[in-house]
Amino acid sequence: MSRTALRICPLCEATCGLTLTIEGTRVTHARGDRDDVFSQGFICPKGASFGAVDSDPDRLRTPLVRRDGELREATWEEAFDAVAAGIRPVVERHGPNSVGVVLGNPNVHTMAGALYPPVLLAGLGTRSVFTASTVDQMPKHVSSGLLFGDANAIPVPDLDRTGHLLLIGANPLESNGSLCTAPDFPGKLKALKARGGTLVVIDPRRTRTAKLADRHIAVRPGTDALLLAAMAQVLFEEGLTEPAPHVQGVEELADAIREFTPEAVAEACDVEADAIRALARDLAAAPAAAVYGRIGSCTVPHGTLASWLVDVLNVLTGNLDRPGGALFPQAATDRTPRPAGPGRGFALGRWHSRVSRHPEAKGELPLSALAEEIDTATEEGEPVRALIAVAANPVLSAPDGDRLDKALDSLDFMVSVDPYLNETSRHADVVLPPPPPSQSPHHDFAFNTLAVRNQVRYTRPAVPLEPGRMAETEILARLILAVTGMHGADPAAVDQMVIDQTLGKAVKEPHSPVHGSDPRELAARLNGDTGPERRLDMMLRLGPYGDGFGVRPDGLSLDKLLAHPHGIDLGPLESRLPQPLKTRSGRVELLPGPIADDLPRLRAALAERPEGLVLVGRRHLRSNNSWMHNVPALTGGSNRCTLHIHPEDAERLGVEDGAAVRVKGAGGEVTAPAEVTDAIRRGVVSLPHGWGHNRPGTRLSHASTDPGVNVNQLLDGRLLDPLSGNAVLNGVPVEVTPETGPEASAVTEKLTALT
Repeated sequence: MSRTALRICPLCEATCGLTLTIEGTRVTHARGDRDDVFSQGFICPKGASFGAVDSDPDRLRTPLVRRDGELREATWEEAFDAVAAGIRPVVERHGPNSVGVVLGNPNVHTMAGALYPPVLLAGLGTRSVFTASTVDQMPKHVSSGLLFGDANAIPVPDLDRTGHLLLIGANPLESNGSLCTAPDFPGKLKALKARGGTLVVIDPRRTRTAKLADRHIAVRPGTDALLLAAMAQVLFEEGLTEPAPHVQGVEELADAIREFTPEAVAEACDVEADAIRALARDLAAAPAAAVYGRIGSCTVPHGTLASWLVDVLNVLTGNLDRPGGALFPQAATDRTPRPAGPGRGFALGRWHSRVSRHPEAKGELPLSALAEEIDTATEEGEPVRALIAVAANPVLSAPDGDRLDKALDSLDFMVSVDPYLNETSRHADVVLPPPPPSQSPHHDFAFNTLAVRNQVRYTRPAVPLEPGRMAETEILARLILAVTGMHGADPAAVDQMVIDQTLGKAVKEPHSPVHGSDPRELAARLNGDTGPERRLDMMLRLGPYGDGFGVRPDGLSLDKLLAHPHGIDLGPLESRLPQPLKTRSGRVELLPGPIADDLPRLRAALAERPEGLVLVGRRHLRSNNSWMHNVPALTGGSNRCTLHIHPEDAERLGVEDGAAVRVKGAGGEVTAPAEVTDAIRRGVVSLPHGWGHNRPGTRLSHASTDPGVNVNQLLDGRLLDPLSGNAVLNGVPVEVTPETGPEASAVTEKLTALT
C-alpha cells in the first residue's frame, strides 16, 4: 500500500518542496510539490532522484569503531564510549585548540547541522575550526561583514522584479543558485527575459546560463575584481552614480579606484574597454538592476575584493535595498529585529593559525591550512592531535588531498559524522552515521536567510526512524556531551540548555516581545514532539514574524506552521535598511580599512598576464560537490570528469578529443580524458570538483567504478585570498600534455566503456 508524504529537498540550495511516494518504508518516487509556496512544483534531477539517494545501499547503518586497526560495526553506546575516551584526554593534556573541527557543506542542508555545531564549538572552546566556507564563499561573508557589520547579512538579487541582472562567476542553470536560494532559477531567468529584461553573464566558459544570456563576456579567469572596479570607475567618471541611502565613504571610494579605468584593465581582463563601459552604462540605465557574483568570483586571488565590488555596484546604482535590486531577506527564524543603530562591527584576524599565521575570518581558519596544522610542529601552541569531522570530506574538497590524507593518518584520534565511508571518514576511529533524509525532519535555517522570497516551511520525517538508527540531532547532541566531559548525560539536556540560555537572554532585551517575562514559564509553553522542534518553535515565536508567545496572536509558531504543510508565504523581499546594519557607524561603510589596504595588491594585478593555461572548475546539475557520485541515476551523460579545452589549445598541444591528458599544477598532477570544446575560452581549461573516488578503504561501490580525478590535487594550498583565507581554485596556472603509456590506455578504455 503506497502513500505520499511531503519533504523539503536537502540536495542543493534551491530547497524545493517534494511529494514523495512511499511503499512501506521505502521512497519509490519523488515529484515536485505543486502546492509548495516557494517552489510551486519545480524539481531538478537531484530532487527526482531523492529515493535513490535515500536508499543507497552503501549508506552506513550502524556506527563503526576502529579495533585492531580495522573499522568494525559497533553499538551506539560503544561508539560514544570510544569518542569520550578518545577526545577528552587530548583536550585535558594539550588544550582545546589541539582538537580540530571540520564542518562540511552538508551541515547547512540539515536541521541537525544548523542547530548543534555552534553548541559543539562553544563547548569545546577550540579555535581550530575549519569549514567548507573557505573553499567556497568566505569572501562574500568577509565583504558583507566589512560593508554591513554582519558577515551573514548578504543581499540577494530580487529575481522576480529585476529588469537587469548581471551574473559574474555564477552558473545557476547548473547549480540552482548559491547564496541565493531560488527554486527554478532557470525559470526566473527566462521570465526576466520574457518581461523585456536583460541578462548579462561574465564567465570564461559558455555555460548553460551564458547561452541564455543577452550578453556573454568571456573574461580572463581571476580578473573579476579588475573588471568590476573598472565598471565602478566608469560610474564615477560619467556621473552615473545614485548611491543607496545610509552609505558613507562614497567620495573616498571614488579616489581609491580612480586608476582602474576600462583602458587600464582591458588587457589584463582580455575585455575591450568599450565593452566594460557598456556594461557600466547599461547597469546604471536600468530602472531596477542587480549584480550577483558567486563561486567563480570568490575562489580567485582577489575574491573578497570581487565580492565587495559586487555590492559596491549595487550601492552606486541605487539598487541596494531597492525592489528589483539586491535586498536583505528576512527569515522566520532570524533573531528578534533590534532597533537600527550602530553595532559592534566586524573584525578580522582576532587570532591566527599556528603554522602559517593565517588570520581568522568569521571564527574560522582556512581549510587549506588543516594539513599543516596537523603535521607541522612549531614552538607556538600544540598541533591538531584529534579531529571531529561533521559531514566533511576535505581529502577531496581541500587543496593537496594527498598531504591531508597522510596527516589524518597521524592523528591521535578522529571521529567522523558521515553516512558514508569516504575518502576522509575512512581515517576515523569512530564513524557515526546519520539516517537517510526521509527519516529526518527538515527546516532550512541558513537558506531562508538567502531566499529570494520570504517564506517558511517545515516537514517532519516522511518515514519513521529505522530500528537501530539514531536521529542526527541525537547523534550530535550525544557527541557534544561526549567531547565536553558530560558523556552519559541525557541528550535532551543539550536542547534544554540552549532553550534556557536563549530565553534567558530574550527576556532581558528591551526590544524583545518577551521582555520582562519569566523564561521558565516561556519554556513550559513551547510545543513540539522533540527538543529540536521545541527549539524551532522558540525561534519562530521570537522571530520577526512570530507570535511573541501570545503578544501577536496572528504570528508564527510551530503549531501554525504544522497547520500549513506546504509552507507559509511571507511576501516579497522588502527594503530593510538601516535595520540589518551592525557597523560601528550604523551605516554601510563603503570603503572599509581592510579593503582599502588590499587595493594595492589589485593594482599590481594590472600588469599580470598568465603565460600558459589556467584552470577553472565547473559544476554539474546532477551532483553537489562530492556527495552524489555514488548514485547511478546522477552520474554518466554530461556528468563526467573530463578536461574541457578549447580546440585551438588542443591543436597547439597535440591533444585529441577523448584522449588522456596529464594536467600538472603546483600541488601535483592528474590524468583525465580531454573534451575539446569551444564552450571554453582560449587559454583556459576546466575540471569539475568533487571527484577522485579511487582511494582504498572506502565503501563507495558505484563511485569507484568511475572515480574521476581530484582537481584539488593540482593545488598545494599556498594560494589564498589574504582577507578571507579562501583557497584560490580558479585562474590557477597548469601545464597540459598528452598522456602516453599504460595510464593513457587505461583512461581511454574506461572512457570507451562509460560511453
